[in-house]
Amino acid sequence: MPVFWLDPEHIIFPDPIHSTPDGLLAAGGDLSKERLLLAYRNGIFPWYAPGDPILWWCPDPRCVLFPEDLKVSKSMRPYFNQRKFEVTYDRCFTEVMLACAQQPRNGQAGTWITREMMKGYTRLHEAGFAHSVEVWKEKELVGGLYGIAIGKVFFGESMFARASNASKFGFISLVHRLEAQGFTLIDCQQETGHLLSLGATTIPRPEFLQALRANDAHPDGEGKWG
Repeated sequence: MPVFWLDPEHIIFPDPIHSTPDGLLAAGGDLSKERLLLAYRNGIFPWYAPGDPILWWCPDPRCVLFPEDLKVSKSMRPYFNQRKFEVTYDRCFTEVMLACAQQPRNGQAGTWITREMMKGYTRLHEAGFAHSVEVWKEKELVGGLYGIAIGKVFFGESMFARASNASKFGFISLVHRLEAQGFTLIDCQQETGHLLSLGATTIPRPEFLQALRANDAHPDGEGKWG
């Protein structure tokens, strides 16, 4: 399969069915608000190393979580019963992104969250599409995550933890909030054992794209979350 080079003057993507076996679809373009929103509406997301051109992906299969399938382990229940953490939303988006970029990850020497990425997603945040979840302990930011909300689908991007189970606490809290607001799907992008333990599963790319087409019927809830 060829990798398509995007025209910087025209905001358009090839059909995701043309992705390579590992999910790579295109290169180039920019991280403007308009291009990022078009990408996510079509199941495409950017992921690339510093110094490389922007790479756009649409993996098959796709790791997703249906909110009603969330699994909360017995070991996590005391964290909620005892209210060990406090959760807020959209209070410090930039700090959450920066913490995600600095989070050490197995098998990764650096981060894909470049300055360019931070600027692009901050623009989405200011426009009311990108959101952060902050997890606090004694007024200290100890975990969190961020992602994009379009219609009734939330596209998760990255998470971090500075205290045991802090990111998991934030994720579970987010899923409960999204389910209460009628969200139907959470895109987890790549399969990990951590996500599978929380109830995530993988579905074929055509099924994922069909869900996104159905999501077009829902209006975007633009605006910051309180």
